[in-house]
Amino acid sequence: MPQLTVNIPTSLTAALERTAAQSDRSTSAVVIAALAQYLEHPIHTVFQVSTSGALVAGVYDGEVSVQKILEHGNFGLGTFAGLDGEMVALDGRVYQVQGSGRVSEATGDASAPFAVVTEFEPEIKSSVGPIGNFRHLEEHCDQFRFSDNIFYAFRLDGHFLRVRTRAVSPPEPGARLADAAKVQSEFTFEHIAGTLVGLWSPGFSSAFSVAGYHFHFLSADRRHGGHLLDVAADALQVEVESLTDFHLALPESEAFLKAEMSKNTADELAYAEKAH
Repeated sequence: MPQLTVNIPTSLTAALERTAAQSDRSTSAVVIAALAQYLEHPIHTVFQVSTSGALVAGVYDGEVSVQKILEHGNFGLGTFAGLDGEMVALDGRVYQVQGSGRVSEATGDASAPFAVVTEFEPEIKSSVGPIGNFRHLEEHCDQFRFSDNIFYAFRLDGHFLRVRTRAVSPPEPGARLADAAKVQSEFTFEHIAGTLVGLWSPGFSSAFSVAGYHFHFLSADRRHGGHLLDVAADALQVEVESLTDFHLALPESEAFLKAEMSKNTADELAYAEKAH
């Protein structure tokens, strides 16, 4: 992380040290938080559009444009209006992986019923491997998490021995997510360079998000991708950011306001996340 040397008055120094002691944070953490607030540049922040429960209930209307999503983050994942494919936000661009396998860069006016993004500023850079399957990937990523009660963003780059993904296609209007998942397209790529865009969410977030690990893949040539089902690699470069600020934007559409979302949807969501 870059270092900055500044001169500040003695009175501010005392206030800074007092605030750090009272909040049990380092002086650097207090200064960074103050600068972020003053400069209106949020850091370590998750911005989420709608809830996973709304998706499970079949609320797929486009709620927020890609342009608006990119104002809140340059890295993340989601889906598109009508459940038309998987969203991968990477390096400030948003890509759409459709059920046909086609990958294209989304236009600014494309819309999403669900998305989770952050302004990615990794605090950790390392390497992991070998990775034999999805569970191994989770275990490698676990070593970079120091808490089960905050969110994390993971970026993994390199050459993959095998990547298995899926992409949903638009279902009948109002169909629940579990029904839409029954006809998803699945793809297997071998010896391919690319990037995993991942988020880890704590267990308590299962009421509104995808708890645990959630990865989307995008190949280096931007021709292949999707929601990650399985993976194998000898070694990957990994970057990690801990996320401690969460913002949820709830839709105001009639479909969302009238949807039945009081039931526990964890089982349906887990089914939709897996291979079929």
